Amino acid sequence: MIKVLIVDDSVLIRKVLTEIFSHQSDIEVVGSAADPYIAREKIKTLKPDVITLDIEMPKMDGITFLRNLMRLRPMPVVMISTLTQKGAPATLEALEIGAVEYVGKPSADKPELLAEYADEILEKVRLASVANVSRLEVQANRKPFTPQKATAKAGLNKDAFIVVGASTGGTEAIREFLCMLPPDTPPIVITQHIPPVFSTSFAKRIDSLVPQSVSEAQDGDKIMPGHIYIAPGDRHFSVVQKGGHFYCRVSDGDRVNLHKPSVEVLFDSIAAIPSLAKRSIGVMLTGMGADGAKAMLRMKQAGCFNIVQDKDSSVVWGMPGAAVEIGAADQVLPLQLIAANVVKRLKKS
Repeated sequence: MIKVLIVDDSVLIRKVLTEIFSHQSDIEVVGSAADPYIAREKIKTLKPDVITLDIEMPKMDGITFLRNLMRLRPMPVVMISTLTQKGAPATLEALEIGAVEYVGKPSADKPELLAEYADEILEKVRLASVANVSRLEVQANRKPFTPQKATAKAGLNKDAFIVVGASTGGTEAIREFLCMLPPDTPPIVITQHIPPVFSTSFAKRIDSLVPQSVSEAQDGDKIMPGHIYIAPGDRHFSVVQKGGHFYCRVSDGDRVNLHKPSVEVLFDSIAAIPSLAKRSIGVMLTGMGADGAKAMLRMKQAGCFNIVQDKDSSVVWGMPGAAVEIGAADQVLPLQLIAANVVKRLKKS
């Protein structure tokens, strides 16, 4: 049984969430709190497995409370907040601090619509309950990343691609990985499971931290060294070759492995160009499920060298574990060692 504590200042939101959870045989709402001070006392007595947390609350905002919580008593937290361009940076900050996942809720004038998000909320609470809490604690207590604009060049092969897939815990894993790379990288293409309202903020955040130019992929963009292209939310992202050059393809369509964007779509596009796959490196980071694992094996069969994040450093070892299980990985490494190994393999001889 997953014990859940609901923290939200809205009486109606607390009621709706309680109703959603009450029909599940594996979830029990052990309590609710209208503000972080009440929540702090209830955590001590009720010992929940998962907390759902709003960002905007009286007395203490959710970000401040989360930072204190992850420092003193790390536990799985699912942020349930309004998905807006204004709110996206705050939610990304919550993931940086150690929140496992996030769910959007309707605007304040239509809280009753939260029930429409029931399946997503239930999925992410169950997911949070199995998250690697020790990894969240490490994440919460590390020093903030600072911009790496002056990093020394490493003489990397610009004809390769670095191809990255991630999901749960991936926004921070991607950030840590990219911040460890030198500025003279080949093109880096990334699919992270993320909603459209967040992908723009995520790209801007990464762009502020690394020496490469970072953007959401746009259909028809020519792919260039020293650039990082991130799949836009709610669109598939793939790589195509035309006349000796490579371009971004951004398309709509059905979900693949329940996701859009899907890691499988990106990885398969690399596998379909063996001449590119043979000189490229695939990277699978933390994430729930198995999206991209089979396509990663196809990349390997096409000549790509694949590195997979290990279990201990992953928030959720779903996608990386699936890749390892089917033999798609050439190396399995802690997150902090992946960038160095990518650089080693891409250095010009």
